[in-house]
Amino acid sequence: MNRGQGLREYAGIYLRGLAMGACDVIPGVSGGTIALITGIYERLVGAIGSIDPASVKHLFRGDFRSFRADIEKIDIPFLIVLLAGIGTAFLLMSGVILTLLSDYPVATYSFFLGLILASAVAIFLEIRSPNAATVAYLIVGTGAGYLLGGLGHLDIGHSLPILFFTGMVALCAMVLPGISGAYMTLVLNQYEFMLAALRSFSLPEIISYIAGGVVGLLLFTKALKYLLATYPGAMLALLTGLMLGSARMLWDKGAAAGDMLTGGWVFFLVGLVIVGAVEFAKRRYQARTA
Repeated sequence: MNRGQGLREYAGIYLRGLAMGACDVIPGVSGGTIALITGIYERLVGAIGSIDPASVKHLFRGDFRSFRADIEKIDIPFLIVLLAGIGTAFLLMSGVILTLLSDYPVATYSFFLGLILASAVAIFLEIRSPNAATVAYLIVGTGAGYLLGGLGHLDIGHSLPILFFTGMVALCAMVLPGISGAYMTLVLNQYEFMLAALRSFSLPEIISYIAGGVVGLLLFTKALKYLLATYPGAMLALLTGLMLGSARMLWDKGAAAGDMLTGGWVFFLVGLVIVGAVEFAKRRYQARTA
């Protein structure tokens, strides 16, 4: 690959990172889906999967040869450029979303509600053979999600440990099909605070959130993938229920600011249409590459 081809490749990766970041900052649209549609999902999963926590042991033991070998397995230039695009989108979009939430709360929460409900339906449609057990997991997930959605009424603060835990949950959610990390941040009542931290570039809060996400990915990614591979129907039904139940929080937040029925139905429909279009594009891509 010559220099010009390399620059074009990484420019394309950066633009994909921008698209992923713009989606990841909006509750309800998964950046992983954008990665799939734009053709870098397998490379991204491979790069993340090459990160081995055991490398830290090699470093502390002074086994630099093994540590270097572990690092060489990771597609570092790809990850750096992609993360640069995602980070740029986060910084650009944080102020926009905060302004929308402040000036147009009913429209914004209605839009988010449409995104979430459409995403939940898309996840459920991934279940190949629904049965009574699937419905049971859906009911359990809905109940748990309803209780989880009530956290939006709790003031659990924004301490660094809370942000660390939120990062663990949010970034783990990103490896699940159709789940938005931003939505989990919203459910845990940290969404607007983290947007403000991004806009002001407040490093302690940002670092705590990212550190929690890294720890969560290293600790739980393999377990989540195992559960999805071993119990796909149960997991997908549970995820669908969690999203449906926790959507109460979006309704509550929007209703506290105005009339969601008359003031937000158009934006709700826009949210539905956007997820539908993304899912349509994803399925077409999967059909072409099958």
